[in-house]
Parts: sequence; C-alpha cells; structure tokens
Amino acid sequence: MIQFKRISTVDHELYQFMESLLQQAFPIEEYRDLTSLRDYTDNKSLFNNNVILENGKPIGLITFWNFGDFAYIEHFAIDPNLRNGGYGKSVIESIVSELNIPIVLEVERPIEEMAERRINFYKRQNFELWNNDYQQPPYRIGDDYLPMYLMVNGKLSSDKDYDKVKSKIHKEVYGV
Repeated sequence: MIQFKRISTVDHELYQFMESLLQQAFPIEEYRDLTSLRDYTDNKSLFNNNVILENGKPIGLITFWNFGDFAYIEHFAIDPNLRNGGYGKSVIESIVSELNIPIVLEVERPIEEMAERRINFYKRQNFELWNNDYQQPPYRIGDDYLPMYLMVNGKLSSDKDYDKVKSKIHKEVYGV
C-alpha cells in the first residue's frame, strides 16, 4: 500500500533517503540548493516534502505545494532500483485521489526520448500537456531559465488558467 509521509529535517534517516534520491534523479539545475530545501521543508507551510512508502519501506519522494485551488508537484522520483515496476502509476493515482484538487507539474520539452517518455507517462495518468511557452525560473543565481511545459490533471484550462497558475508557481515556488 502506497503512503506519503511528510518529513522534516529531524526525520534523519528518511530525510537522508530523500536528499540522496533527489540528487540522483535530477540534474543540479532542477532543484534548489540543499540548505534552502531544508529551510523550505521545515518552514514553508504550503510546501510538502514527502517520502513515498510501500509497506513502511521508502521507495521514492514527492514534493508538492498545496495552494488550495491546485497543487504543484515540484519533484517526484522512484528509487532507481524499483523503476519500471508500476510504482509511478500507483503513486500518481494515490496523490491525485488524496489531494482531490487539480495537480500541475513541469516537464521538459519533448526534445529527447526520455522527456517524451515522461510526457507520455503523465498523459496515461490523465494529465493534459499545456503547450504554452513556459519557462522554469532558475533555482540558483546565475543559472538560466529552463524551457518547460506544464501538465495538468484536473479541471484547469490552458486558455483560462495558465497565467494564474504560472504566476502562483513563479511567486511561491521560485520567488519571482
């Protein structure tokens, strides 16, 4: 059974698992520095840093922001030793059910095969690709904006809601 355990930095073992997996799963420009992440984890009430558990065993991580009218998944990864075992699908189904509000996430543009596969995975989980010209603000000073797309599960429309969603993410998540 999939469970989400919200963690703080005092959860030493689980927090170490999360940081290690984050660094394995994402290039450095796609996550904030670890000192800032620790601060967000312990002090930002809208930010939820979760270890994904199956039968009490950590299998992945999912961080999200709950803005009330929608949630934004910032990072999601399954332990590399457990990938392609159906966990991703189970986790997304569980988080969609548990949050019960529209969910937004960023994906790389489908230039490389892995990015295209990721987009297709989320499409199979009922996420819609918004083709608006979205730029992910940098996590670190001196880094560039990254061209991305947003994907949405739930009752949001790219025509009607894009500017509101983008503005909220940029302001709350990236401080822009």
